[in-house]
Amino acid sequence: MNNFKTLVYAISTLSGTIIGVGLFGLPYVTLKVGFWVILGYFLVLGTLVIMVHQFFGELALKTPNFKRLPGFAKIYLGKPGQIVAYISTILSLFGALLAYLIVGGEFFSELLSPFFDGSSLLYTLFYFIIGAALIFFGIKPIAKVEFWGLVLFFIILFVIFFRSQPFIATENLFPLPDWSALFLPYGVILFSLWGAALIPEVEEMLGNQKKMLLKIITIAIFISAVVYLFFIYLVLGISGPQTTETALPGLRAILGDGIVSLALLFGLLTTFTSFITLGLTLKKVFWYDLKMNKNLAFAITCFFPLILFLIGVKQFIPVISFVGAIMLGIDGILILLMYQKIKPERKFLVLPLVLIFLGGIIYEIIY
Repeated sequence: MNNFKTLVYAISTLSGTIIGVGLFGLPYVTLKVGFWVILGYFLVLGTLVIMVHQFFGELALKTPNFKRLPGFAKIYLGKPGQIVAYISTILSLFGALLAYLIVGGEFFSELLSPFFDGSSLLYTLFYFIIGAALIFFGIKPIAKVEFWGLVLFFIILFVIFFRSQPFIATENLFPLPDWSALFLPYGVILFSLWGAALIPEVEEMLGNQKKMLLKIITIAIFISAVVYLFFIYLVLGISGPQTTETALPGLRAILGDGIVSLALLFGLLTTFTSFITLGLTLKKVFWYDLKMNKNLAFAITCFFPLILFLIGVKQFIPVISFVGAIMLGIDGILILLMYQKIKPERKFLVLPLVLIFLGGIIYEIIY
């Protein structure tokens, strides 16, 4: 029974972290390209992400001691690999925290502004202060919190689904595609499905059941993809052309305040736990790995994304697309190059995958 509980917590921790802020960008992206294009992206990128995460799982199992990506890179790719890994890890976590700040602040504002006065900036700052305080004191969202958070997430999602049935129009899922936006989903979907940073922690959580790691990776990513497709069906089916970049505010005109407040609460729950988890992870990178003073590590972790937000970097889709295509693309290439070191006979598999990530990076920079 304990073994089963450990496996359930491991799956919920990984899938609960993967299912994050990227979820809210998917309906808008689908509005641009249509459901069939998105489904194709999920099949191709979902397979790619599962493979790369499994490769990282094999690296984690083969390498003694708990490490993060830069630690693995130093062992298998030397100092230059470690430096690149640090840069990509730090920038991708900064980008993710900024995305959570943009969306979490908007949801907080949408949820409370009907009852209280105040600008959206004020609500974003309030969201930030609570999250930063929890990151400062190191409140650790343990596996049980992730598990019950995921359970609550599914309950709210199904309540929204059953309450909004009369408003769902399947023809909304098949808008006329904007072919100029054909590559827009790439970075957003990669960002949405990525959870490699958590794999060493899941391995540690499994204790004497480490052999289950690769299966857990596949199950967690598959669950995340199914949830995303269901969410796209739900939001785009209801709001159609009125779908907003962050999905939930566009539902208000159709569903009214009551059901949208529930949806916004669900959005806050999803973004806030991940904001804290990723904030703690980045703080540890600065504090443990780069040997910074603990308070300085906290200050850089929290205030750099806030400064970016305050100077006007507030466009949600471009932020997650940049992080997904470029930063996570670099992480993917690093994992593949490391995997080649332990499995040189699989070189034929590694090269095409590296080229996909490289193509995505180049396209995102030009685009």
